[in-house]
Amino acid sequence: MADEPLVLEPADRRVERETNTWSLDAADEDRSSLSVAEVVDAFERTAAAIRERIRDLGFSGVATFYVWHDEQAGQLRCSTGSVPPDALPFSGTYVASDELGPVVEGFLADSERGFIAWSDLEGVQSLSEQTGTEPEVTSFGVWVSSVGASH
Repeated sequence: MADEPLVLEPADRRVERETNTWSLDAADEDRSSLSVAEVVDAFERTAAAIRERIRDLGFSGVATFYVWHDEQAGQLRCSTGSVPPDALPFSGTYVASDELGPVVEGFLADSERGFIAWSDLEGVQSLSEQTGTEPEVTSFGVWVSSVGASH
């Protein structure tokens, strides 16, 4: 990931997301052979390499490398954006953290891998339709690492 194309374009966040976002999926047998420490180390090295690339590019703005467990897709995802940690492009509520271990632990322990059978969706009503109330908003953890010149 550290050597893949990298776009930092504050005026076009969509292009940033499309170019700079990666997903990792591991089969059950692969997950059991990975340790949290190995995955954390790999992402920390990736962040350091991206930080170096951004410096070499002469980009002088804020940039954040971030990692999250996408539970719906059953994937570990990462991206780089020209945004501070409190302005990441998520529609849901997230908690930025400098602790990557819990994010990786959640991914490695995810036995469902985002799979929901179509038969499980038949006849399902939204919680607001069932109860007349809005569902409780839950947040998810995101590991953030400042990689821009302004870090």
